Amino acid sequence: MTQELYQEAMKFAGEKHSEQKVPGTNSNYLLHISNVAMEVLLAYTAKKSFDIDFAIQVAILHDTIEDTNVDFNEVKDKFGEKVATAVQALTKNESLNTKNERMIDSLNRINQLEKEVGIVKLADRITNLQTPPKHWSLEKTIKYSEEAKTISYHLNGKNAYLNNRLDQKIKEYELNIKRL
Repeated sequence: MTQELYQEAMKFAGEKHSEQKVPGTNSNYLLHISNVAMEVLLAYTAKKSFDIDFAIQVAILHDTIEDTNVDFNEVKDKFGEKVATAVQALTKNESLNTKNERMIDSLNRINQLEKEVGIVKLADRITNLQTPPKHWSLEKTIKYSEEAKTISYHLNGKNAYLNNRLDQKIKEYELNIKRL
């Protein structure tokens, strides 16, 4: 992996997410982005079976279209069509009616692309499966766990390390639910 690609993507994401916080915390959103990138790096360390340069750029940029004023063309102009298409696949289509429809649509688009895109989605959900925010209802917390299971099912086989890690995080998350 080249440090220049990492640094360029991180600078872009840092500028675009500069005012965003990790939900339920006072932490800058770069914490989430760096955690997703770390999961991808650890998966690559476990088995060097994917394009780390592509995966790490997508990991760092994965929420730019969904959560900022960045559009596909801006990502494409800066990082290329392949990276922009991957980030677009990781972006929920807000024109679909339900959250479940948006998730399944995104998973279907992810599965049409290179495995690195699925790897990023796995890493993203692993990172998000922390102790549920205190303001979440029990119902929302349970639905989030069910979504994680759906992601695990649809992206099974993308990366053994991350698939196993997601399954373990789901178990830990569900233990936290029982303690609520």
